[in-house]
This record gives sequence, structure tokens and C-alpha cells, in this order.
Amino acid sequence: MLAALFLSLGLLVSTAYGAPTVTIGRTTVVGTEFDPARVEFFGGIPFAQPPVGQLRLAPPVLTTTINTPRFDASKFGSACLQTALPAGQVSEDCLNLNIFRPAGTRQTANLPVMVWIYGGGFVMGASSLYNGTEIVARSVARGTPVIFASINYRVGPLGFPQGIEAGQRGLTNLGLQDQLVALEWMQANIARFGGDRSKVTVIGESAGAVSINIHLLETNIRQLARAAILESTATSPTFGPERNEAQWQQFVAAVPACTSAVGSSDTFDCIRSSDSASLLRALTISGISGTNGSFGPVIDGPEGLLTDRPSQLTLQARLPTLIGSNLDEGTLFTPQGTNSPNQINDALTALTTPSEIANPIFLGETVQEIDELYPDTPALGSPFGTGNNTFGLNGEFKRFASVFGDFLFQSSRRTFTQDASDAGISVFAYLFTDPDAVVMPELLSVIFPNSPPAPGSLGVAHSTEINYVFNTLINKTPTAQALSITMQDYWLSFVTSLTPNDGRGSRRPFWQQYTSNNQILMELNGHNTALMSDDFRPDQILFFQNSEDALHR
Repeated sequence: MLAALFLSLGLLVSTAYGAPTVTIGRTTVVGTEFDPARVEFFGGIPFAQPPVGQLRLAPPVLTTTINTPRFDASKFGSACLQTALPAGQVSEDCLNLNIFRPAGTRQTANLPVMVWIYGGGFVMGASSLYNGTEIVARSVARGTPVIFASINYRVGPLGFPQGIEAGQRGLTNLGLQDQLVALEWMQANIARFGGDRSKVTVIGESAGAVSINIHLLETNIRQLARAAILESTATSPTFGPERNEAQWQQFVAAVPACTSAVGSSDTFDCIRSSDSASLLRALTISGISGTNGSFGPVIDGPEGLLTDRPSQLTLQARLPTLIGSNLDEGTLFTPQGTNSPNQINDALTALTTPSEIANPIFLGETVQEIDELYPDTPALGSPFGTGNNTFGLNGEFKRFASVFGDFLFQSSRRTFTQDASDAGISVFAYLFTDPDAVVMPELLSVIFPNSPPAPGSLGVAHSTEINYVFNTLINKTPTAQALSITMQDYWLSFVTSLTPNDGRGSRRPFWQQYTSNNQILMELNGHNTALMSDDFRPDQILFFQNSEDALHR
């Protein structure tokens, strides 16, 4: 954990044996080594040309070499433009990646590779926030060494342009394209670091998991990865870029040099000619943050990455998958001041139905059914298992949190596992329920900038499993520490053998595969990790599973 602390502070410590190096083309890439963790780190390695100037608002351009004889890879590169991080940590020159590997790894080692794709609602996030040291160290300790890599991708308006013009130009989902290009770089270069390009597992949480979910709907990723791990995916109903025309124009209006272009169909050229500082200020002025849902993947047509609504597509890549969700996914996104069922209804309507195709009669029926499926009974709400305790909030908060969690997360996970198992795809599913889990303070400050949430009101919230996977626990109870090791062993086993049951490392329950006739989850809980049936809230979740197309009528 000491090396993890150093890395999180940016204080990378090399051993006395000299910094590790890797040769890429004519460039010597110089990393650093953590002692005593015995993990080598190479950070900030570019995988695409800087997306600036005419490459801004354009597909990424792969680069597999570095135009310098010596490259300092002892620290992370910049994150992409966003308001969630200090200005000094972000830049448009952000398409870089990081590699953690066991110390002394030879080029001929052929180690399996984990590639982490961060979450953040497609408007924030950075690879530098995730420390792979403990994962690599654990892989060595259990006798299944791996390489851990993490990538940056563009977020917000520069990564996911919206509006009519974006659709007409065919320039959408650029952040998703960044991810694929980073994986192409892995295919070209990971062997130089001792990795096996045929044994790549992509792993992501929240928006990262949604990204992977989208990639699994087409075949490109099949040549770039052999397996996937999805933590808290949320495939909500999806629309074309024109739906968010107003939000795009709002961003354009906040760019000083582009005020004359507002309302026109020629905004891209103006934004390309602006400077990064102006664009960063525009992100702040237009209020694009972690709670803004207007910038993300969109339907991009027959030749794109998301050709139709997810409900109309099938899992084309057919990769073995480990997937799961957390007990109280909805609490982190539910306003603490919720006090009326109308707020729930308005939120669902805004999430699912653009005004030009809304059917008021059907929406009225839908809202009524949701009211019946989710009664205003605090004991039935989220955080689940907390009885009538409302944590000083209105009882509608728990009701809204349960609706939101089931709508965006639980129904998505259940649909994925059922569809995958019906198609004969190997899938292992979990529900994370550890009561000692807490949300990272950095994320809380973004989601709740004005005042902290009521104590106890978040439960086992969205994102809380991350610290267990990375063994960077905040609440270090003995049971949480043991669960973290167990989860790392499950994840590493899957990465190296495509099953969580390789028998190495900690003693842990056998994780049964999810099948059509055996819809089973592994409940990950430090107090009792065990198998459970995937049958909780059957009517409520089935309603949302069946409602995506209906909500578009």
C-alpha cells in the first residue's frame, strides 16, 4: 500500500537498481520502479496524435512510435479537458496510456493484460486516478502475473460532440474511437513490455463499462480483446446527436470566439480555431460536470459504433464476460432534497423521451405503473435493507433511489446476462453488497459540491466496489480487506484463465456460470460471500427490461 500512496501523490520512487526501460522503435521509454512493491510503471505514453487544431473534433490518429530518442515515462500524462480536475492536470494533449508490470518482466514473458477504461459519466475521469500497483503485486503473489494498463479518452463535448452538425459530419462517439485506437496500440506494442496481445481483457466501471458494452455490440473489439469485465454498466435508452442540439449550442455560446456561430450549422470550425483555455472556461460556464447527462454516446448510423438502440442489437463480439452491479446504484445520483413523486416522473421522462416523439398518453400509463411498482414505503427503498430509516430525508428519496438504480443499472445488468447466456456466451455475474464500502471523497465532492450527503443515505453506492478491486480501501475493516483480496483473485483468475475459479490465491466460493437455466449471482460481501439467485425485485426490473422501446413511442 505504500507504493500506492506514493503513486497517488505523484511521488514515484525508483529502486537503486536503475529505472526500467523499454524500446519502442528508436525510442527508449524510461519508467520507474516501486520498491518494495516490485512493480514497474510506464506512464503518459502517447497512443494517438494530440487532438488539437484540425484534429480537434476529429477521429483519433493512431501513433505507435514516439518522435524522440528518450521518453520520460515516470509519471502519468495529462487528463483530457474537464472541470472535475484542477486546470494544471488537464490538457487536450491527453491521448496517453499507462502500463504497470511485475519488476523484471522480460519481453518474452507473454503475460495476460488488463486494460482499464475509467468511468465518469462521459464528462470526467482520468487514468491517473486509478493505481494498478496492488493488482499487479497481487497477481505475482498468487502466481498468475499480469500487466495492468489504463488509457485516457476524450470526454464531454470534445469527446462526444452533440447536435445536428455532429451528426451531419459523422463526428460523434470520438471518445469510443479513442478507446479502440488505444487497444490498437496495445496490439502493436504491448509485447515490448512482456504482454501477450492475444490475452487482453478490457475492464471498465460505469461509463467505462457502458463503453465496453457498446463495443460488444459490434465486432471491432473481437480483434483487440478476448474477454471483458463490466462493473456497473448502465445502458440507458439512446438517441441520435440531434437530441442534444440545445446543449451543444449552449457550449458553443460559452466559447468567446464562437458567439457569432451560435445557432448555425457551422460551429466545428470555430471551435477548432479556439484555444484550449477558452474551451476549458466554456466547460465551466456551460455547467458540464459529472451530473450532466447530455454528452455521451449516441446512435451514429450504419457505419458507426452504435448503429441502433441497444435493445435492437445483439452481442456480436461474443467475448467471455464478468459483469455485476452494486446494491444501491441509484443513491449517488438521487437529489437529497427529493420530496415528491413528480420529481421521479420528471426525471424518467427527461431521461427517456425527447419531446418531439413523446406520447403523453403512454407516458402517463408508464408513470402510473412505476408508482404502483415502487410504493412510497421507506422499508422497500434504497439503501436497501435499512428498514424505515430515512436518514433525515423525505421518504421519496429512498423510493427515487430504488427506481433510478433499477432503471439505469440493475435492469441493464440483468438484460446483459440473460441475453449473453441465451446466446451461449460465457458470463459470470455478481452483486456487490459489502456494508463497509464507502464512496471516494474525491467523487463525493464532485457529486455533492455544496454539502455532503446525509450520513448513511448512500448505502452500497455506485463506484464503491472500485477500491476493493484496486485494494485502495478507505474503510479498512478486516472483512473489507479480506473481500478485497477475494475480489482481486476472482478478477485475476478471470483475466488469466477466463474463469474466476482457477483455485489460486485465497480460498473462496466456487462461482457458477450464469446460464439460462441457472440465473445465479455471486454476492460479494465481506461478511458472507455466497451464491444467490438473480430474482430480486422481479416485477420491477422486468418492467424496465421491457420498457426501453415503449418509452420511445
